[in-house]
Amino acid sequence: MPHKYAHLVAVNMGYGHERPAYALRELSGGEIIVANDYPGIPAEDRALWEQGRKYYETVSRLQPMPVIGKTLFHALVDHQQEIAPFYPRRDLSDVSFQLKLIRHAIVARNQGRHLIEMLERENEHHARPLPFVTTFFAPAFMAEEFGYSGEIYCLATDADIARVWAHWNPKKSRIKYFAPNGRCVERLVLYGVPRGNIYLTGFALPKELVGGEASRALKHDLGVRMANLDPNGYYRHRHGATLARHLGPHFHEQQTRPITIAFAVGGAGAQKRAAVQLLTSLHRRIKRKELRLLLIAGTRREVAQFFEKEIVAQRMHREAKRGAVSILYRQSRREYFEAFTDAMRVTDVLWTKPSELSFYTGVGIPIIMTDPIGSQEVFNRQWLQQIGGGIDQLDPAHADEWLWDWVQSGALARMAWNGYIEAPTHGTYRIESIVRGKPTQLEPHPLVV
Repeated sequence: MPHKYAHLVAVNMGYGHERPAYALRELSGGEIIVANDYPGIPAEDRALWEQGRKYYETVSRLQPMPVIGKTLFHALVDHQQEIAPFYPRRDLSDVSFQLKLIRHAIVARNQGRHLIEMLERENEHHARPLPFVTTFFAPAFMAEEFGYSGEIYCLATDADIARVWAHWNPKKSRIKYFAPNGRCVERLVLYGVPRGNIYLTGFALPKELVGGEASRALKHDLGVRMANLDPNGYYRHRHGATLARHLGPHFHEQQTRPITIAFAVGGAGAQKRAAVQLLTSLHRRIKRKELRLLLIAGTRREVAQFFEKEIVAQRMHREAKRGAVSILYRQSRREYFEAFTDAMRVTDVLWTKPSELSFYTGVGIPIIMTDPIGSQEVFNRQWLQQIGGGIDQLDPAHADEWLWDWVQSGALARMAWNGYIEAPTHGTYRIESIVRGKPTQLEPHPLVV
């Protein structure tokens, strides 16, 4: 039986909080507790969680509607959790309206007490209380409010975060944070979190994509990807010595497979029509075996069925049969995250909204971004552009032209390399080291904003 070093708690709100929990699953012996959907959750707690989740997902699906979609989303959701401009630096510790609502639910209505008491009972079977590790702020607040006896850690899941991530009394709170980048560290300080309670770790990426502290899997996959994304060798000829020094025997001179584009639909399913535009545009290149397209529906069966109908409508049965166009769908989230991780090893370009998937540029995958949904995704987009690991999409209807130009010129290879060099990669290993008190050979990550 796998050893359990911590209680690992996520929430089912899109994929952004369960995905990093999946990467950290070895900490908890494979067990991930979903705070808003676990066996025995009280009906009142479930109702409180469900109200917020359904509201967000419903409004998110309105986003693609011309003009009114973005307006409604901002009015009904985004203005409540908008991230304030960072500059000029100033005290941002005042409690936000959203944080007041969460405080009321926890303090006045005891939301989460059952969860914390359940974990405390399990702690009785261990020599000491297990650390409490969560990928969402609310469970961390619950653990502190109801006197959890072990350490409390919270992983921030975006490149910049709203005030709601820090406790309503941050200077006295004992919650410790894992920050995915330097800007997130600085933001938490502005919110009043003591610097000693913040660790700059990077985002939690699946170990399967990294391959240990020596990055064996990452270097193998990146070596193949760089050749695929630079078929004419423009980037590799200019930077060959650097590539060879980093990648060693994994440095490839020749393309070994068709370029693989993965289009990921978010948890709310708001981008599925853009995926169809892409399928239509790349139709000829897929038929000529120049490209492969993976349409990622996640756990949404209705999105997978939508894609299936489009593949039939565009008469791409033969291409689907040989895997040139395929759909990634799984019934459970655990199965989906596993399949997604496997798919990323043979993906050359990830096309997605700038969600938590932005951090996957750290394993050398260039990101093409659809429109951001929510304030945090605007900041993820800025971060990706700043490090050079991602770029905004142009018109998907003409992707067969501009995307192909980006490949032929080596532009996407440059983004892949920038992401690998500039974005944190070993977040999972750093977090494990801190939680377990186990030394690591990894160098501290520099505070790069």
